[in-house]
This record gives sequence, structure tokens and C-alpha cells, in this order.
Amino acid sequence: MKVTLIVAVLCLGLTSGFAQTQEECTTKLSIFHEYVKAKNYDAAYTPWMEVRKACPKFNKAIIIDGDKILDYKIENSTGAEKKAYIEDLMKLWEEELTNFPSRSSQGELLAKKGQLMYEHKAELGLTDLEVYDTFDKGFTTDKKNFKNPKSLYTYFSLMVDLYDAKQKTAQDLFNKYDDVVEKIDEEVANFSANLNKIIEKEESGATLTSKEIKLKKPYESYLNAYDQISGSIDGKLGERANCENLIPLYEKDFESHKTDAVWLQRAAGKMSDKECTSDPLFFKLVNAYHNLNPSANSAYYLGILKDKENKTSEAIKYYEQALSLETDSYKKAKLYSKIADKLKRSHSYSKARSYYREALKLNPSNGRPHLQIASMYAASANNCGDSTFNKRAVFWLAANEASSAGRVDPTLKSHASQAAANYRAKAPQKSDIFSEGNAGQTINIGCWIGLSVTVPNL
Repeated sequence: MKVTLIVAVLCLGLTSGFAQTQEECTTKLSIFHEYVKAKNYDAAYTPWMEVRKACPKFNKAIIIDGDKILDYKIENSTGAEKKAYIEDLMKLWEEELTNFPSRSSQGELLAKKGQLMYEHKAELGLTDLEVYDTFDKGFTTDKKNFKNPKSLYTYFSLMVDLYDAKQKTAQDLFNKYDDVVEKIDEEVANFSANLNKIIEKEESGATLTSKEIKLKKPYESYLNAYDQISGSIDGKLGERANCENLIPLYEKDFESHKTDAVWLQRAAGKMSDKECTSDPLFFKLVNAYHNLNPSANSAYYLGILKDKENKTSEAIKYYEQALSLETDSYKKAKLYSKIADKLKRSHSYSKARSYYREALKLNPSNGRPHLQIASMYAASANNCGDSTFNKRAVFWLAANEASSAGRVDPTLKSHASQAAANYRAKAPQKSDIFSEGNAGQTINIGCWIGLSVTVPNL
């Protein structure tokens, strides 16, 4: 009975102590949260730290508000104090992964940590390689959740800097470029698929739900960010990936990789992107890749080879084969656009438009095909009208097509608006319409365009 009584008293004491701690944490959490709302981060710091230590799993506000508090402290401190706050912020993110695992992931944590380390390299006394290794661990162990656009760019940028410092090889550089570009492409495909559903509904004239309206903005924001870093990544790589560097590297490694489908595909892809397709090595790469793994990509590269030989009909057969082999809608849309680009360059405008339109069906939130079609209309204006007025009327079609690009694609709003304005400036103006006396009439545009346009009313 004595033992039972002692145990009961101890349990009662522990329960009472736990309840008291919980009550204190509730009170202090309310205090620091109100201070954070008022942006009084200095006052919030002490009660926040007390809750963080006493009740680390109590509430996610410990992490959310802690981020803001430590960001402020980092911004408003110097020297050893600033370094301590930076290190504590990284520690807080690790605590988030431990105490609130549903809120974070290894890839996300290391992407954030690497970015913070990069931005405060001097204060932390870190080398480029040490920061790169943090990014690399996150990317290689949890690529699915390593998707922050800024961190992806910084990660690759560090690889370029390490290559320039002769701490990484050319093969390391090109491999990492392919890794990062493929990851960006994957994320763009995911966000495009989500945005496409909203765009298609919007274009049909249906009313979007409040949830769809709310989701549209972040989808567009991410696509904008990925578009920006894609250009920056190519800019950072620059001339390091020109034909003079690529050809000897791939030539040297061909024998040891000629049965490696991924290596062959990446090598052929890089040579295609950098216009190194006239070199005999491209022929070797493409044929080895196609024999090993016939695919949409290999058929497309064979089409390029036939184009180089001016065998257009054979090239088209391979391009069509590539399209029939591709099952992914996003990749198929890109393929349609690539083929259309080639047809456009050879002035096969009607065929090119049909390929661009197929690309738009599969990926309507990519406005680039609209701009390409608009440019073909503009280039054909002088040949597709039977009078000066009607020739200039073609520019209304071009302007409308360019406007469509800006309406569906968040990455092209500014460019599309400028293009549309430029085309409208070349179309008949009010004085021309008044002189012609044809306001509100429909003009049929001939040649390959085969469309009509309504003259605006005065």
C-alpha cells in the first residue's frame, strides 16, 4: 500500500507538472504570437525561445513565427551574434523536420539550408564546395522535394563556379546541367498540367470556382519563376557547353558509354540543343541510341539527321514516328513545337501552324506557339491579301494570336502585349478604315492562312 501510494503521488505530481507546463506554453505562445503579429520581434524572442525549449512539439507557430523572428534577428545583427542566429535558424528547420514532419522534408530542408549558407558564406566561413555539398545531398537524397526555383539555380551556379575553379570536371558540369534542367522540366510539366485544366475551363467561358481562382496565381507564379531560372541557367552555362567543348568530351567517352541509353540520350540532346548536329559524332550518338532504345527522342534525332541531308519527307516520317512513340502529353507538346519550329524555319507555314495547334491542344498554358503563329501571319501579310488594306489587315490576325499568348501564359504577358501592340500599329488605322468605308465588314484572308478578320467599327 505504501508503494502504491508513493507511485500515485509521483504520477499526480508529474501530471500536475505537465499540465502546468502546457498552461505556461499556451500563455507564452499567445504572447509571442501577438508580438510577431505586431512585428515586435525583439519582444517576441524570449517567450518564443521558452516555448520552443519547454514544448517543442506544442504548436506549428513555434516554426512559423520562429522563422520570422530569426530572419529579423539575422537582418539586425552583426559578427558572432549574426552567425549564431543564422546557425539557429538552420537548427530550427531541423527541429521542424523532427517535430512537425508533415510540414517539411529532407529535400526542402537542405534546399533552404543551402540557400541560407550561400547567402551568408562569409559570416559562416564556408567554401563554395561546402555549400554545394549541402545542396547536392538534398538533391540526390530527396529530389522529389528539392524544387525551390531559387535553390535550383544557386545549386547549378555553384557547380559552374566549381568547374571554373577546376574543382569539378566538364562531365560533372554537363551531368549536373542535365539533372537540374530535367528537374525544372518535370516541375513545369506538373504545374502546367494543373494550370491547363483552369485555362481550358476559362477559355470555354465557364466560371471558375473560388478554389480555382485561388490556385491559378501560385501556378502562374511558379511557372514564371521556373521560366526565369531556365534562362539564367543557360546563361550561366554559356560558352562552356559550345561544340568545341562538347565534341571532344563526348568523343572521348563514347566507347565506354555506347551501351548507356541515358548517357547517349543526354549527349545527343546537348549536341542538338547547341546546334552541333553537323559533326559525325552526332550521327554516331543518334544511331547508337536508337539501336539501343528506340524512343520518341531517338526518332526525333534521326529526323534531324534527315533534315541535315535535305531529305525533308524522310525527316517528317521520323518526326511523326517520334510523336507516335511519345505518350506523355507535356513532352509530346514540346515535340510538336520543336517540329513546328523546323517547319517554320523552312517557310512551311501551313504545316507548322498545324503542329503548333496540336501543341496548344496538349499544353494550352504554353503561349509560345501562339506567338510563333502570329509571327508567321505577320511574315505573310504581303502575300496574303489582294489589296494594300487587306494585306495590312493580316496584322489584326497576328495581334489577336499574340494576345492569346499573353492571356494563357503567365511567362509571356509582357512580351505578348508588346508583340500585339506592334502588330496593331501595322494594321489599318481609323483613318484608313474611314477612307475605305468598310468598318464592321469581314475580310477573307487568302493563301495558306485561310481565315477571316472583322474590320473594327469606328
